[in-house]
Amino acid sequence: MARPKVLLLDEPSMGLAPLLVKQVAETVKQLNAEGVTVLLVEQMATMALSVAHRSYVIQNGRVVVEGPSAQVARDPEVVRAYLGGAATH
Repeated sequence: MARPKVLLLDEPSMGLAPLLVKQVAETVKQLNAEGVTVLLVEQMATMALSVAHRSYVIQNGRVVVEGPSAQVARDPEVVRAYLGGAATH
């Protein structure tokens, strides 16, 4: 498919070595910079938050946190549950 407007990626980091995960993240950023809208479904929260403009955290089929990715990454519950630590401001 040439020049898609939207790209849906479902768990693109699954099973990949850390270096390849980094390359996937950079590719997603590049595609978005070129004008492609990317809908990324990803359990690797750190990577997803680093590439997304807006994030939604879904638990048991419900959106429990949403907003700009930088804000979501600072949410104390998100940090505790998905980022393995304490929130930093």
